[in-house]
Amino acid sequence: MIPQVFALLLAAFVAPGASAQSEIPEITTRAAALMALEHRDVRHRVAGIGYLGRTGLAADGPLLVKLLSDPDRDVRGLAEEAVWRVWSRSGDAEADRVLAVGVVHMEAGRYAQAIESFSRVIERKPSFAEGWNKRATAWFLAGEMRKSLADCDEVMKRNPQHFGALSGYGQIYIHLEDYEKSIEYFRRAIAVNPNLTDLNTVIQRLEELVREKRGRII
Repeated sequence: MIPQVFALLLAAFVAPGASAQSEIPEITTRAAALMALEHRDVRHRVAGIGYLGRTGLAADGPLLVKLLSDPDRDVRGLAEEAVWRVWSRSGDAEADRVLAVGVVHMEAGRYAQAIESFSRVIERKPSFAEGWNKRATAWFLAGEMRKSLADCDEVMKRNPQHFGALSGYGQIYIHLEDYEKSIEYFRRAIAVNPNLTDLNTVIQRLEELVREKRGRII
């Protein structure tokens, strides 16, 4: 599923009549997209992100993660959307189809069915980090924190830049009342994706809870 925000942001740059649009060559190859990602003109970087967002696979994630620190806000937003899109593509059409079915189950609150679907993805494509990440999310929503942690560990083995899983660790450890570990993982998530600014407020509150907890022990 194409995130609507990605399509809307991209349209703002590539719509007919956009200023100096004729200066931007149409990107039709991966090689051209990779060159565009390094271009000083923001419109070229956006075009490169758009191409990878439409065609890229999970292995292209690191290329897009670099742009999460781009000086341009819109580039950062598009890059984050594109990262999620490529992370969700394993290169195996059947695995991707089952992953999508699992997401539908999870969004509907059918966690057992979602877990079953994601487990099928993992069995078919064990190297695919997003299969593990989606199952970790389903375990979390089902209240199975330890199982969610175990799957997050598997995500990290395959994709150490997965800021979603890093943030997931933080949420899990909040439930386990290990606030120091929550802070650690939230900070790691921000280090990969500086756009997760809302986590700074969460970290501040967790730091207060840590101080309160230490005060009670003393």
